[in-house]
Amino acid sequence: MNLNSIVTEADETGPILIIPYMWIGDFVRGHTVVRVLKERWPNRPVDILTTSLCAPLLDYMPGVRAGIVWNLPRSRLALLQQWRLAALLRERRYQTCLIMPRTWKSAIAPALAGIPERVGFVGEFRFGLVNRWRWGEKALPRLIDKKAALALPDGAPRPSEWPVPQLRVPPEEVERWRQANGVGTGPAVALAPGSVGSGKRWPYYGEAARLLTAQGVDVWVVGGPGEKGLANEIVAAGGPKVRDLTGTDLRNGVLALAAAQVAISNDSGLMHVAAALGTPTMGIFGPTSPYHWAPLNGLAATIQTKTHVPCQPCHRPICRMNDHRCMRDIPATKVAEIAGRVLAEVGARAAR
Repeated sequence: MNLNSIVTEADETGPILIIPYMWIGDFVRGHTVVRVLKERWPNRPVDILTTSLCAPLLDYMPGVRAGIVWNLPRSRLALLQQWRLAALLRERRYQTCLIMPRTWKSAIAPALAGIPERVGFVGEFRFGLVNRWRWGEKALPRLIDKKAALALPDGAPRPSEWPVPQLRVPPEEVERWRQANGVGTGPAVALAPGSVGSGKRWPYYGEAARLLTAQGVDVWVVGGPGEKGLANEIVAAGGPKVRDLTGTDLRNGVLALAAAQVAISNDSGLMHVAAALGTPTMGIFGPTSPYHWAPLNGLAATIQTKTHVPCQPCHRPICRMNDHRCMRDIPATKVAEIAGRVLAEVGARAAR
């Protein structure tokens, strides 16, 4: 089955709200849901609830009308903020809301707003908050399957392939970013050394940066403020052709990844950003499974150790077994070699 077999409901025009997962990678993958909705309902506007962290991504997502920036706290109910959010949703007259997280809290504001159709999987006793129940979540192998299935008619089979997420940055915006940061126009590799949990962090980015700069390539380190220490270590190891471009604004990372010729990343949100931008991306996987967590867009290279590590994949944020060999046994020389080949292919395509 493909999406073209779904009957297009072109006459409907009521706006749709998506409540996504708010981690950067999951937020990017949520654009697949937008694309499925636009196939099904081409004339219904699609808005997305977002945090201030993820909000810059919406400027580059085709098919999204608007974002609603609302920073609900993670650790408490915040009922007053839920009421205020519900009032805003009511003003926008949403007719359908897709609630991706299974949590009780994620369904409160749509219910208070009286959105007529509130779609979500059974979870956390949300009876009365979600009124269009979906079942069979455990039979869906990946998180993207669970999320995108909510955009299909109830009971519709999964397509063999989902539409891939897209982030489109205007070339003139990339050029302004280059000029503002003084990075020049030479070939560059962006390194994204951060991740949620140290278990997913490859330890040899500094050595890889040194090997890449020895090939005459500029290296940019991208990430949030939590990666500042890693960036300092990589700059110290790689030398003057390595730039620390970490910061507090995700938009800066998006533009850096759009400007780079190649991105090298752990299994992290920025890996999904780079892939959705169309930047050739090398994903380094240790404790997590590429089948479950790699971008739908595909990667220029999926890098895993050849060493047999019996605990892999473990999906744990911190390694407590086998001396982190799933990452430590991936040599920097191999990563730099693959990056060089990818850069050569990118240059050959550009010269055609």
